[in-house]
Amino acid sequence: MLLPGHWFLCDDGTLRPIFRGKMVTHEGSMLLVEFLADTGADRTVLCAAVLERLGLPTLVAPVQLGGVGGSTGTVLVDTAIHMLRDDGGIAIFRGQFAAFKEPEALDMSVLGRDISNLFALIVDRPRDLICLLGTGHQYSIALSP
Repeated sequence: MLLPGHWFLCDDGTLRPIFRGKMVTHEGSMLLVEFLADTGADRTVLCAAVLERLGLPTLVAPVQLGGVGGSTGTVLVDTAIHMLRDDGGIAIFRGQFAAFKEPEALDMSVLGRDISNLFALIVDRPRDLICLLGTGHQYSIALSP
């Protein structure tokens, strides 16, 4: 399985590695969500804007997540992330995902190691490549001639 990512030009002018996914809202429509590929994130976290647009019921998280700025209000959401595979199929990741309630806590949702550890994550800016490689795909590293 290969899940392609993209380099996304953010509002601050910085290119960042992202994966696009879709999530089902409380109304049953699909919401496009951009996830920053973050090798330092222990888990996938939804930003407050996505949480609000999903409109799904939340549970209080037993552990409040934090980062450089400290901890912030964290909830859990039972949902699924649908990501397009290179063969046209859909990879679905179901679970309880963390979400921040405060908009200033996170600008963009984050794809963490709870999902990326299932794959080989390749983030290669010089070659304009971002992907998650699973079964059926492989990569190798070799010295250039």
